[in-house]
Amino acid sequence: MRAIVSALTCFSLLLPALAARAAPPARRPNVIVILTDDQGSVDAGCYGARDLQTPAIDALARRGVRFTQFYAAAPVCSPSRAGLLTGRYPLRAGVPGNVSSTRGDPGMPASEMTIAEMLRRVGYATAHVGKWHLGYTPETMPLGQGFDTSFGHMGGCIDNYSHFFYWQGPNRHDLWRDGKEVHLPGRFFPDLMVEEAGRFLEANRDRPFFLYFALNLPHYPYQGDPGFLDRFAGLPYPRNLYAAFVATLDARIGRLVAKVDELGLREQTLIIFQSDNGHSTEERAHHGGGSAGPYRGAKFSLFEGGIRLPAIVSWPGHVPESTVRGQLAHACDWLPTVAEFCGVVPPNPDLDGASLARVIASSDAPTPHQVVHWQVGRGPAAQWAVRRGDWKLIGNAQDTGNSQALARSDALFLSDLAGDPGESRNHAAEHPEAVRELRELHENWLRGVGP
Repeated sequence: MRAIVSALTCFSLLLPALAARAAPPARRPNVIVILTDDQGSVDAGCYGARDLQTPAIDALARRGVRFTQFYAAAPVCSPSRAGLLTGRYPLRAGVPGNVSSTRGDPGMPASEMTIAEMLRRVGYATAHVGKWHLGYTPETMPLGQGFDTSFGHMGGCIDNYSHFFYWQGPNRHDLWRDGKEVHLPGRFFPDLMVEEAGRFLEANRDRPFFLYFALNLPHYPYQGDPGFLDRFAGLPYPRNLYAAFVATLDARIGRLVAKVDELGLREQTLIIFQSDNGHSTEERAHHGGGSAGPYRGAKFSLFEGGIRLPAIVSWPGHVPESTVRGQLAHACDWLPTVAEFCGVVPPNPDLDGASLARVIASSDAPTPHQVVHWQVGRGPAAQWAVRRGDWKLIGNAQDTGNSQALARSDALFLSDLAGDPGESRNHAAEHPEAVRELRELHENWLRGVGP
């Protein structure tokens, strides 16, 4: 009897250790990346816009960290998306400019490792919903880049009701689910996005998931909800059309977050929000509507208005709330940040981004970047920029913001972002040493990027 009692006692003492060893690891957080398209630098209520309605974006800021010095990887769609998804400068990721919107044309090389590939390797369900614009071949469309499922358009823009891509030549239908063309004429594309995302969230509520929710709003064509068009009718043209479209996108973000709340997943879900680049002043965008606020430039430009963006991270109970961070941060930082929060090793050690976890946690943490680079296109005519501290040098500068004209001497434009954040004056003449040092930094970086 003593032997039996002794054996039972030993077994009871071992039970907690055995249970701990058998217990599954704590569930990794869900991740949702919300990317808007051509949203201006200050175009949200939480960024100071008083003539716009963005309660959903503002609510993310109240329950998270809002960045005031956050940069896109590029001032135009495709390279910006490549930088976000890979954590690498677009030039190194093989996307120096916009990818063709023609079927059968390649885009970002399949060898590039995305956030989706990183998270799928550790058991995440992964979904792309919305705009892609990173390739139109099987290996460069979403299913070839780490996504289990995909719904949206592969090219740069579509009409939201017919789902046709329009540019030069005949319009082409561009709506796909899991690599196969689907036709849903008359259905408003942002509503289809919310429905598709909702089904994905419901199907994967019991396992970690990654949702890349890439809205095509407020990118032209401006097709705001009729109620919002009426509400903002009193604003000047084309701000009225843009404001209605921003309110339309915000309402869809609100519905997406409400679905997360309905499923009881908010405290388990890291939500990242940013725009891909500055507002558009193209003819199809009525030559404007968006705003860069105090900053010079717009989409396509490496002045601040083309690359300085609204960006927010929210994860209630895990990151600070109603907090602002002024440290320099960059879209390439999201992959390593997600990796740290999810306890995952990045699939590619050769990254340009750095984790923002410490910056998110503390306003006293230094920026992880001493120097940041941009380049759009290749060759001697490519527009480029390099920033170190408060100095930023732009090569082949372009100003698409409908502001002051550039002189021939402004081909090398030196900005003092501390004393002149609006980049109203070229400081190159009085600081030739800064021009020389920054140009050398760019040239050394460019040699390292390779062909």
